[in-house]
Amino acid sequence: MERVVATESGLVGGRRGRGKSITWRGIPFAAPPLGENRFRAPQPADQWRGVRECDAYGAALFQEKYLTLTTPLKLQPMSEDCLTLNVFSPDSVPSAPRPVMVFIHGGGFLMGMAATPIYDGTHLARNQDVVVVTIQYRFGPFGFLDLTDYATPDRPFETNLGLRDQIAALDWVRRNIAAFGGDPGNVTVFGESAGGTSVTALLAAPAAKGLFTGAIAESPAPELVVEQDTARIIAAEFLRLLDDPARVPGAPHDGRPFPAEQARRLLSRASGRTIHETGKKLMDYAQKVDIGVFLPLAPIVGDDILPQSPLQAACAGVTHPIPLIIGNNREEGALFSRFFDLTPAVEKTVHKLAGTEGGDAIRAVYSAEKGDRSRLAGDFLFWGPTSVFVDGHSAVAPTFHYRYDYVTRLLKASGFGATHTTEMLAVFGSLKTYVAGFLAIADWRSVSRLVGEVQGRWGGFARHRDPGRDWPAYTTTDRQVMIIDDPSRVDADPDAGRREVWQRLHSSDVPG
Repeated sequence: MERVVATESGLVGGRRGRGKSITWRGIPFAAPPLGENRFRAPQPADQWRGVRECDAYGAALFQEKYLTLTTPLKLQPMSEDCLTLNVFSPDSVPSAPRPVMVFIHGGGFLMGMAATPIYDGTHLARNQDVVVVTIQYRFGPFGFLDLTDYATPDRPFETNLGLRDQIAALDWVRRNIAAFGGDPGNVTVFGESAGGTSVTALLAAPAAKGLFTGAIAESPAPELVVEQDTARIIAAEFLRLLDDPARVPGAPHDGRPFPAEQARRLLSRASGRTIHETGKKLMDYAQKVDIGVFLPLAPIVGDDILPQSPLQAACAGVTHPIPLIIGNNREEGALFSRFFDLTPAVEKTVHKLAGTEGGDAIRAVYSAEKGDRSRLAGDFLFWGPTSVFVDGHSAVAPTFHYRYDYVTRLLKASGFGATHTTEMLAVFGSLKTYVAGFLAIADWRSVSRLVGEVQGRWGGFARHRDPGRDWPAYTTTDRQVMIIDDPSRVDADPDAGRREVWQRLHSSDVPG
């Protein structure tokens, strides 16, 4: 591969690295979302002259500082100017264009960055002979506020900016990736957690049609969405908090709409740091005021980008008919029981179901013990709605369902088990990073086998939509699920009793 590559915006210079690889980091795929572009749909990237040396990741979007660690002692710079992507490729000229894998990071639509060490695409690109692209997008108040009530023709605001950013990045890939040796006609979008949720949203987004030919959703939360009417209520509270930093989230107000001119002035003048800090207060607001959601900043349902929720689209059979790998980790909820307690939201939902058939069904399969409470929280957000999404999407395209069970000795001893995000260790194979290397230290051979297997399955799917002859496509007739472990196996309808409970709940109008 040539180090210098021509993109539509200008020449970019890459850096050759370990293991015969080459990487271009920090390529802008859209104009900086600053000034008049703040709270706007992504605009075309600026042009530049000469060679732009792309040897460092772009800035992360504003979030808590400790979340931007790239080593135990180094932080990634933060800025609203964050719409960049990174390309990882084997350092050789391919005999044919390589499959492309575009990764969307997680973080609950509140945090995350492509510079996180475990997302280094070098190992996956080299081992599977693919081109890996990792992207950044706006999240939190920068990406998921509905400010359309305060717009004018001269100062428009769009919704679902985070999803629009992802679509813009995929469009950049379609137009430019051939210059990096990638095949624009063979693009697999994959993501984890909020990234996996984004994948399910893109499968339901009309504007994403034709931008990818395969999808992998790891630990998605397909119901992590906000209805547009609720999003406008949240935006109004955000403006009150921005206007009055001493305001207690959810405090009574005079009931009048927030003045539109004042809103536009605040949104233009506030610093990025202030917008981030104000967005954090919305979490308290969602806990104090029953607005129907516990995460107030997430994909918005009801606009042109997401006319209906991913789950609604799947159940209606209108998701894009694209082959899909989708699954969850066995103990998704264990991570959250330690660091982000979902119990209040879950208990609120269960309380609403008290005395109903749904409430009785939940109590029949989940006990009051700590382990079951953690499992209920994970199933509530991740596995339950995913199992419903799988049923719907499998009717329109080949769908491969998995459950990730693999646990290292350290994860088992810590009590986390196969919890949320642990499959990232296998997908990217970044065993030389300080976190992944620590988790694998007592199980090096086993982890190496697992990395080879998972990357082989993901790479095979990206190449020719086949994750392995031993992995049958899921149907509602036999419900065969790949249990990823050392060794892996196929089970028919594992945890059928719990699945049936969530199927019944999500097929009704019952909240949750």
